[in-house]
Amino acid sequence: MRFVWQNQVHLGILDRSHQFVLSLRLASEALGRQFPFSDLVDYLREGKAYEGWVEWIGRRYHQGGDFGELQIPYVSVRVLAPFERPVSLRDGYAFRQHVEAARRNRGLEMIPEFDQFPVFYFSNALAVTGPGPVYVYGRQQEKLDFELEVAVILGRSGRNIPAHQADAYIFGYMLMNDWSARALQMEEMKLNLGPAKGKDFATSLGPWVVTPDELDAYRVPPPHGHVGNAYQIALQAEVNNSPVSYGYLSDMSWTFAEILERVSYGVLVEPGEVIGSGTVGTGCFLELNGHRRREDPTAPETWLKPGDEVLLIGQELGSLHNYLLQAE
Repeated sequence: MRFVWQNQVHLGILDRSHQFVLSLRLASEALGRQFPFSDLVDYLREGKAYEGWVEWIGRRYHQGGDFGELQIPYVSVRVLAPFERPVSLRDGYAFRQHVEAARRNRGLEMIPEFDQFPVFYFSNALAVTGPGPVYVYGRQQEKLDFELEVAVILGRSGRNIPAHQADAYIFGYMLMNDWSARALQMEEMKLNLGPAKGKDFATSLGPWVVTPDELDAYRVPPPHGHVGNAYQIALQAEVNNSPVSYGYLSDMSWTFAEILERVSYGVLVEPGEVIGSGTVGTGCFLELNGHRRREDPTAPETWLKPGDEVLLIGQELGSLHNYLLQAE
């Protein structure tokens, strides 16, 4: 995880109770060595020589109980996104329930191509935030929405990566909130291109990155006919302290491995690139409003507004807390 403590930015390792964090720089200095990275993307791209060192510190911290005098209470740090800027930011469309609901809300049948290949779009890697404030301008507040998602960050480079090998390229998993300005999105999608301005103003990621080995206890078989790791991790979204969305990461119809196979076809992918899962079923107001309107066409729609707080929760993935503010 990446955090601020005593006015300095650190990369660190979270303890298993999620109550303390160990700065890799401070731990290294205590042992007479240097750790020059304070951003996960920089570490993934330039820190190959430090991988064994970081793994050794992690083992001593988690298994040996070392560095107790150096660990910092989690509540004492300001948590940042794991990186200032990913190399790229893609978002998938992998949950059938969400896709079916989104199309049904537009009066469309389910599209058969969903079962033929996984799709994705590019979002704005320059607009990534971590926990904390998300600033929204005028029209972005029209039908403003959250999206409950999980994202992966790549740790290796490759091209034309087959799905049965693709999980080895994933460094870790994190929560993702794909903020959505639905009024703008609905306008531009009429032109069969996008989303663009409906999505490019903010994407929140964090609060930390979990490596795949830490999720082994949640491994389940992938959907029938698919390949790649799947994890039965419970996910939830709350708005202003009220639960509104529930689901499991294992509900993905396409695995991250299959999405990465598609992403890497004919192009080089590199460490530090981020790929989102797409929205968990029930994981946004667009979908929830549609459910209510089908039951009662007069039911009022619910959307976000400045002042609202959104909390995404995932087993082992932590809690990603954001609050919306009016941009000046």
